[in-house]
Amino acid sequence: MIEAEGLTKFYGPLAAIRDVTFQVGKGEVVGFLGPNGAGKSTTIRILTCFMPPSLGVARVDGLDCFERSIEVRRRVGYLPESVPLYADMTVRRFLRFGACAKGVEARRTESEVSRVTGICGLEKVANRIIGHLSKGYRQRVGLAQALLNNPPVLVLDEPTIGLDPTQIIEIRRLIQELREEHTVLISSHILPEVAQICQRVMIINRGQIVATDSPANLVHQLQRSSRILVAVENGHQDLPALLGAIEGVQDVTARDEEGGRWLVESDRSRELRPEIARMVVERGMKLLELRLMDLSLEDIFLQLVTEESPQDQDSREEESQS
Repeated sequence: MIEAEGLTKFYGPLAAIRDVTFQVGKGEVVGFLGPNGAGKSTTIRILTCFMPPSLGVARVDGLDCFERSIEVRRRVGYLPESVPLYADMTVRRFLRFGACAKGVEARRTESEVSRVTGICGLEKVANRIIGHLSKGYRQRVGLAQALLNNPPVLVLDEPTIGLDPTQIIEIRRLIQELREEHTVLISSHILPEVAQICQRVMIINRGQIVATDSPANLVHQLQRSSRILVAVENGHQDLPALLGAIEGVQDVTARDEEGGRWLVESDRSRELRPEIARMVVERGMKLLELRLMDLSLEDIFLQLVTEESPQDQDSREEESQS
């Protein structure tokens, strides 16, 4: 449903993205991750027909985003990071306006507004002024306008930014329900959120895609050692040395200041938990916890994405000013 082939975008001499290539299949929910300035927003603007690429081709549902942009826009529902809402309108009136702008037939407008209002849980506030709504409800209104005319593709840029934990859970549940009928591309900084919602993630850094796979597969590929959490109630000072002396242990690091929780990194080919448990008990310490810890999506992100050095930033600024 979404295809990018060799996308490159120059702002003057500076390449915001370079040779970006990926595909998102029908019915997939894919997370698009990267640090600030990595090229996420530029890529999304190209896919949503806000601007053309300098090089390469972007397609949605087989249609070129530059040559057939009007048709592409009919197939894409877009929720930008800063939702553009008319604060003086009621929710229902704003959605009627959005339906008209998106080409919904007049005879279908009321039923379409009712449909997206129901999907997004806006029935109770449909006649309230948008400016009087909470941040969570305004985000729901933005999502409702993206769903108008039932586009097959949804592009959601930071859909849970600024929401409280309860609102985040509600939006997450809503996105999970939408995945049955829509292809969804989600750009987000909240990595646990992406891990729970998305089947696959794409990570972009310095304008180029550096990884694309499911979170589980990325863990398998990047986790070079086993990570075992050891928690004891009455550990003593030589516990790190005792753990480090076990054959196959590569590193031992403290997880708290009291010295009761330790992260043991070991050779993946060996199962060391029985040996660790035996050593702790034989030394008279009370074992509270012993479990494997896989890499999280945050760990993967940090491995793949490195911040620019000050020299890199300075050179980019000089290029953009020259």
